[in-house]
Amino acid sequence: MQHSQYLIIGAGISGLSMARMLHEQSKDYLLLEKSDRPGGLVKCDVIDGHLFHRVGGHVFNTKIPAVKDWFWAHFNREEEFLQTERQAGIRMDEKTIGYPIENYLYMLPEELIRSIFGELATLSANGKKDPMSYDNFEAFLRGNFGDTLYKLYFEPFNRKIWQTDLSTIALPWLEGKLPMPDYKEIILSNVLRKEEKNMVHSRFFYPRKNGSQFIANRLAEGLKLITGVEADSIEHKESRWIVNSAYSADVLIFTGDLRRLAEIMKNNSGSLQSQLEGVQSLKSHGTSTLLCETDTTPLSWLYLPNSNTPAHRIIFTGNFSPKNNPPEGRRSCTVEFSGNTSVKEMRNALKKLPFNLNHVADNYEPNSYVIQRNGDRERIAALKSSLAKQHFYLVGRFAEWEYHNMDKAMESGMVLLGDGVRG
Repeated sequence: MQHSQYLIIGAGISGLSMARMLHEQSKDYLLLEKSDRPGGLVKCDVIDGHLFHRVGGHVFNTKIPAVKDWFWAHFNREEEFLQTERQAGIRMDEKTIGYPIENYLYMLPEELIRSIFGELATLSANGKKDPMSYDNFEAFLRGNFGDTLYKLYFEPFNRKIWQTDLSTIALPWLEGKLPMPDYKEIILSNVLRKEEKNMVHSRFFYPRKNGSQFIANRLAEGLKLITGVEADSIEHKESRWIVNSAYSADVLIFTGDLRRLAEIMKNNSGSLQSQLEGVQSLKSHGTSTLLCETDTTPLSWLYLPNSNTPAHRIIFTGNFSPKNNPPEGRRSCTVEFSGNTSVKEMRNALKKLPFNLNHVADNYEPNSYVIQRNGDRERIAALKSSLAKQHFYLVGRFAEWEYHNMDKAMESGMVLLGDGVRG
């Protein structure tokens, strides 16, 4: 049996970052990955000269100083990355308007403009509430943007993404990700008609070559990584964690799907087993994507709230880096659908989308979007506390059931190590 002080399960960005940090601290660790290569949700492939982000279009940007310093210690910003301006739009009734929508209301029909500004004026006069005082995501959106804008854009677009009733989505889970309206800025943006530059991704960094797979591959260089190993059995025995009866460790760091633990963890106490079973009903869904050829456009993202297509966005990855496109021919983009959407349905959807999209390749990822409902966060926190007492730690989007982007996944590992993980 192979023993190490730390055993990490899962070589997505969370697991890779944790392993890299331990590697740099000269700790005894081992990283296990079920697939044949690292990357998780950020995996990319080159198909017919087009770079295919299999799940979304991952870029790097952060406002977390520690993450920024750590990340750029591993990459050459000037030589290996491009800094790109975000150019986003919203497709509504065969017309593309600016993003975020509240700053481009002047592009809507007059009747809608009057209705929306009337509601925003009333909301402004009533004063802002604490964002966390709303009962759920729907109440927050209605309470900050009004019913008209909610029904026109926020409800149909978010329902497409999350595939669930917005009134069931817990608000604390979205803290830091919520669109916060500034009514004065909304008025000025619509009068002066200036581009929005204050969003977190108004500018972002992107690898010159191989997309987010380049980031995963760099973080994996030199690590003690074994691929092709899925954790099917986990047992705590004689103060050690045993995985698949082949690997043991003093400390286990799990970045996989939290819901699997009730089945793969053996010989748990009654209370722990009850906690594990209590998180099996956590809600998630997957992502279906089409890699497409596209006409040239300056856009980086195009959001699709309209009900006439099941797609919810187009990511023009060919604009992120010239290397994402074949030397000759059209540019690349990824069309994204929530859930398991058939290739036939996706191909049919292309007929109603702009830019003469042509299908090159496709992918389905069963789990990409995690959703927290009321009570979920408390159950997960209690489970994390119980496991930590036995030196078993949950890190990352699926293990913590948090909608972590790349930088938050890195920060999660930093926080765990900073808290003094020990065996």
